[in-house]
Amino acid sequence: MKKWLINHYGFSKRNLNGLFVLLLLILVATLAPSIYRLYFLKPASIDPNEALALQQLEMVDRYAKRYDKNTRNEIEDTSDQLPVYYETFDPNLVDEKKWQQFGLSYKQAMAIVNYVKKGGRFYKPEDLKKMYTISPEKYEALLPYVVLSESKPFEKKTMPIYTKKELVMVEINTADTLELDKIRGVGIAFAKRIIRYRERLGGFYSKEQLFEVFGIDTPKFDEIKDQIKIDVGAIRKLNINTVEFEDFKRYPYLSFKQMNAIIQYRKQHGPYKSIADLNKVLILRPETIEKMAPYLSF
Repeated sequence: MKKWLINHYGFSKRNLNGLFVLLLLILVATLAPSIYRLYFLKPASIDPNEALALQQLEMVDRYAKRYDKNTRNEIEDTSDQLPVYYETFDPNLVDEKKWQQFGLSYKQAMAIVNYVKKGGRFYKPEDLKKMYTISPEKYEALLPYVVLSESKPFEKKTMPIYTKKELVMVEINTADTLELDKIRGVGIAFAKRIIRYRERLGGFYSKEQLFEVFGIDTPKFDEIKDQIKIDVGAIRKLNINTVEFEDFKRYPYLSFKQMNAIIQYRKQHGPYKSIADLNKVLILRPETIEKMAPYLSF
């Protein structure tokens, strides 16, 4: 091996000896700690009594933690209990401190107090039995001390009496919210919806248009149709030859594309002369033109 290292790497004998010594020192330094621990370091002696005491202390600590976890709730429930002392009481009036005085825990006392606060009531001493927080033994101990104070019996809540609206006749294109509210079957909510839709249309020319108002179905329409009348002269009309997109955009019978088509056709072919000219706008259907006719002027 010496010859191979000398021939291939050009080591001299002196360099080669130095390399072997360095490798030996590295090996010794690596193994020295293990040899020292194995042959020179002896384990410290432990007093048997001290080891036993440490073992017992560890067991006590583990038991204390487990006991604390299992009994924490019991400690919380019983830590604030008062000495048991009985006296006459009305279960409908006493607070949680009084129930604790009778030997109940805080949680048990609060369960009864909350029952009364939410409308529960004890009408006779035996009603204490229905409280699950009171054990049979505690019930027997409390029963001789229960004294219910005289109180007025609970009055049944009377439902408010609504006077039936008289039949009226309201002009639907000029009426405000208060006038529409006088119609039997129309409240404030429906009155507001009717007016909002009327503003979008420009007015109603037919009672059947009320079906287009959200929430009005056949029973509702049948209820109100004989209490309304329509003045078509109050309808707000649009001049088809001057109307712009801003005037059209809230109109319920046309889409944006149809509005734009009406305006563009007018710009390209000149003013409309009659409702029949709208049939030349291909995007418009005959039924749509029929709905629009009462709202247009030429």
